[in-house]
Amino acid sequence: MRKILVFLLAMIVIFSIAGPLKVALLLNGRLGDKSFLDSAGRGLEMAVKELGIQGKVIEANYNPANWRPYLEDISDQDYDVIIVGTWQMQEILEEVAPMHPEKKYFIFDASVDYNKSKLDNVYSMIYKQNEGSFLAGALAALITTSGIPKTNPEPVIGFLGGVDIPVINDFLVGYIEGAKYVNPEIKVLISYVGSFNDPAKGKEISLAMYRHGADIIFNVAANTGIGLLEAAKEVDRWVIGVDSDQALMYESTDPEISNHIVTSMMKNVDNSIFRGLKLHLQGKLGYGQVESLGIAEGGVGIADNKYYKQIVPEHLRSEIAQIEKKIISGEIKVGTVFEMSQEELDQLRASVKP
Repeated sequence: MRKILVFLLAMIVIFSIAGPLKVALLLNGRLGDKSFLDSAGRGLEMAVKELGIQGKVIEANYNPANWRPYLEDISDQDYDVIIVGTWQMQEILEEVAPMHPEKKYFIFDASVDYNKSKLDNVYSMIYKQNEGSFLAGALAALITTSGIPKTNPEPVIGFLGGVDIPVINDFLVGYIEGAKYVNPEIKVLISYVGSFNDPAKGKEISLAMYRHGADIIFNVAANTGIGLLEAAKEVDRWVIGVDSDQALMYESTDPEISNHIVTSMMKNVDNSIFRGLKLHLQGKLGYGQVESLGIAEGGVGIADNKYYKQIVPEHLRSEIAQIEKKIISGEIKVGTVFEMSQEELDQLRASVKP
């Protein structure tokens, strides 16, 4: 209680001197993906409601030509903290942030290169998506031969990636390793759409994977992944969502889609943005460095919602809970693409090729 009172008093002092903290969240896309960017928006919304900051979401859409001008314009305004995300903003932030040393910046799901220039005003958040994806892969391998409705006897699962890049392949590495942990003979259909904003093509590719025997597919494709969710509904198969709790996000607008999402691999961008802003207000945030958030830190995990409990039998959920404990304890060490050569990644993909 004393710590809470001290924190509240500190915030009152800060606001009385300088007014509320002004924060801009610049999205290199737009809200409405029911996944990654929506999670970032929720994080800012939480901070507005619970920390008393002033926050604004600015959507720069998907055209890369817009992103630097937007960031430069926002940096010239009176925001105290500016938040951006994804690897696509890394180099832009590395160039803009040193020009505004009086500003503070967050970047989520990527890290700036602190050896490249003076970036003491930038805090980087990256996520151990490989750990959360290990749980998703283990769950997919358990479900595919479980005999529950919508499954077939073949040990074949799927992976839909937006673009063939390292962060997406870190999901893939964890997914494959988790699936092979449960069943060394598992087969994984792997497809990349080539875009994070093409739901139509995402649906087309997903339907093809379902036709080729996958009865559950992992969605790692942002807005493109909406097509996978629609495909699962159309052919009555299973899907694992990503980044946000996608079953809960759809239950009011399309409950049939929700009923096909066994769980979602949560990349808790919302919690990490809220946490970062709270630490900033307390003067405890580690600018000038990168922080890696995994299962133990609450950065990733799987959604333990009503759909997960209804769809997945209790004994399978218990197996996943035990695997989660083993990752946290270090008994299971999950591989990461960031420590692999291209040859090693290719070998891992080949090991699960049908």
